[in-house]
Amino acid sequence: MIPMTFINKRILLAIGFVSAAIIAFQLALMQILSIVQWYHFAYMVISVALLGFGAAGTVLSIFRRWLLERFELALPLLMIFSGITMAVATGLSQSSCIRFDSYLLFADLSHTWRLALTYLIFFIPFFFGALAIGLVFVRHVHHIGRLYFANLIGSGAGGVVAICLAWIFLPQELPAIIAVLPIISGIIVVPKKSRHLILLAASLAVIIITFIIIHPPCLVLSEFKGLSRALNLPEAKITLEKSSPYGLIQVVGSPALRYAPGLSLTYEERVPITKAVFNNGDRVGPVISRKQADIQPVMDYTTRALAYSMARRDRVLVLDAGTGTDVLHAITRGAKEIAYVEPNSALLGVLKGGHLKEVGSLFDNSRVSIHNTNSRTYLLTDTSQYDLIILPMVGAFGGTCGLYALSEQYLFTTEAFRQMWLKLTPDGVISITCWMDYPLRNPLKILSSICEVLEGQGIENPADFIAAVRSWGTISVAVKRSPLSAYETGHIRSFCTSMLFDPLILPDIREAERAQFNVLADNHLFRYVDEILSSERGSLYKEYDFNIRPATDNRPYFSQFLRWQSLPHLARLFGERVLPFFEIGYLMVALTLIQISIAGVLLIILPLFSIGWRGGNKSWTVLYFSGIGIGYMFVEIIFIQRFILYLGNPIYSAALVISSMLVCSGTGSFMSSKWTGIRKSLPVILGVIIVLIFCYAIILTPILLKTITVAFEIKLLLAFLFVAPLSFFMGIPFPVGIGLLAGKDEKKVPWAWGINGCLSVVSTAVATIIAVEIGFFWVMVFACLAYALPLTVNIKGLFTLHHI
Repeated sequence: MIPMTFINKRILLAIGFVSAAIIAFQLALMQILSIVQWYHFAYMVISVALLGFGAAGTVLSIFRRWLLERFELALPLLMIFSGITMAVATGLSQSSCIRFDSYLLFADLSHTWRLALTYLIFFIPFFFGALAIGLVFVRHVHHIGRLYFANLIGSGAGGVVAICLAWIFLPQELPAIIAVLPIISGIIVVPKKSRHLILLAASLAVIIITFIIIHPPCLVLSEFKGLSRALNLPEAKITLEKSSPYGLIQVVGSPALRYAPGLSLTYEERVPITKAVFNNGDRVGPVISRKQADIQPVMDYTTRALAYSMARRDRVLVLDAGTGTDVLHAITRGAKEIAYVEPNSALLGVLKGGHLKEVGSLFDNSRVSIHNTNSRTYLLTDTSQYDLIILPMVGAFGGTCGLYALSEQYLFTTEAFRQMWLKLTPDGVISITCWMDYPLRNPLKILSSICEVLEGQGIENPADFIAAVRSWGTISVAVKRSPLSAYETGHIRSFCTSMLFDPLILPDIREAERAQFNVLADNHLFRYVDEILSSERGSLYKEYDFNIRPATDNRPYFSQFLRWQSLPHLARLFGERVLPFFEIGYLMVALTLIQISIAGVLLIILPLFSIGWRGGNKSWTVLYFSGIGIGYMFVEIIFIQRFILYLGNPIYSAALVISSMLVCSGTGSFMSSKWTGIRKSLPVILGVIIVLIFCYAIILTPILLKTITVAFEIKLLLAFLFVAPLSFFMGIPFPVGIGLLAGKDEKKVPWAWGINGCLSVVSTAVATIIAVEIGFFWVMVFACLAYALPLTVNIKGLFTLHHI
């Protein structure tokens, strides 16, 4: 046993810095990939990071003796290499010869290889950092509790560091700034021997990082992102940029930019020039001049005016209001009180900060109350009743190719619609507009969600409460708290006739009315709508090629339409090369799962050529460390998903959950090193973890909903308190298991660490697929089963190791 000397205390500090850098770098990459590609690549970053830890365990298993003999030289160099590769990773991934595009992955084979190279580039910094941490674990295995504590506390701090830096620096600047931490770590542990060589490497690293900080790489967005298309317009340019944990906000101006979603063909005036706001390259909304003459004619000539054509609306609630176009429309239609709800504080800062002169009067209007909070939180806290509740527009012109399949859209779940329904006045309506897509998905899912909510309120014939009209490109739906009157349906028909729109749903609709002005290639839309309005919609859910069942808070993936059993039929209809363009976001997760599963299995098997294939409690090692690795990641993924609704932001949720879990797990690890009877108590601790996970699966969501209305700062504290108890106990099994294994055969310690990392990699994608297919609750159930592995399979091996 090696005593914890002064140099070892410095190692603890260095491990903390490297661990903080790894988590901060991971969150920075999530932000960068959300900008240049789409949100679903955030899962890829988590997988790549964990794969780096799995690969480090494999290398340590094979080259353990060689690395330990060169420990004093290898440790600082690995930390410095981790920092250098962090700094250069973004620039390399954005080079023209490596950069990939999500849209082209299934159409151009070269982009598949480019994706693999991107994986490799992002993998290397994690691998070097993990190898440094693992090398320390192996060298000082008898102090694993303290070392694991330093690792997890540092990792937890990294989440906080990433959030703070995101408010100050642009996303492309973050990796190089974060890379300073591993360089400091390397300098901290510089030995007397070979000091000059390591300091030379550190100096070179500092020069490289300084250059990249001064000259950060350019982020090249997918050519299919909304911002890329906007910048292709004549004289288009970015006039404003603002970075925050909510994303990178960019404002684009061009004389060719117009805002007229599904504009009536009867409109003869000039559509006004606008600016457009984008967040992470995705369109947020227009910045339209706040002059009544500019906005009212355009919006009144779109299907979004449906609710106003039925009756006057004095009290209006606009949820996820974005740039405020619907708010301004409500002003021009004479609304007396308008609630503007927008969770993105950075966006509101841009709109209210005087940078956009066009916006000013909107925020000065006495009729408008501004609420910077999550829309679901507002629905739970506000006690007002409204004549009109407006939701953001769904989909995009031309479709979205399923790129938002893994986005948690809590505003479009049945629970959200039910909350809105209860906030309506007797004649109030909920208004939602979507772009037409083909094959039909968005309008059908919206309608099915509304019908399920109405039936849940005891309404037998939903068609009496719903009006819907369509233009050449959009469908608007108005859901009324009371049955539609003949007066209202008359006004809707007049509105449609004057605008050349077609009614799609009315209580007394005639089939001939549905396609007077905008004729479709076939009448499937009408048949599907009628089936959903009937009590037999369950048959359509089962037979339709896409998933149009309503989203719920347990499965909040409104834009996830893929049904695996329908793939062969869709391939025959549309062709195999076209199919991925329907649901590319979800297919990417499946592709990632296949790739990382192959890599993970290889990394677990390779060390066996060095340590041997037989004997030595290998089955116990595999089951024990795979179980705690899978279980931990399942819980982490679900906590992140659950707290997105609670905190209203995925980056805040990821940072808080990751940081809180790691800090509390680190505390558990540290306490395990002080607890003399910990090895005998391990089965009890695993049992406690299983019971707690199952309890969380049942009670966490109700508790979060009960406390979602408190101040944001209090929610952060409560979130930490929710996460802390379970995370504390989940931090114990790993160091205790390593200690047990070290008492039998230290050679297997790095292999066990690698198994834990590799299985954690696979579990991130598996947890996502389980959540999408059957819900968050079942991911937690599977987490219980994962932690049950060390108890139910070959548990005898645990006590064998203990007695040895």
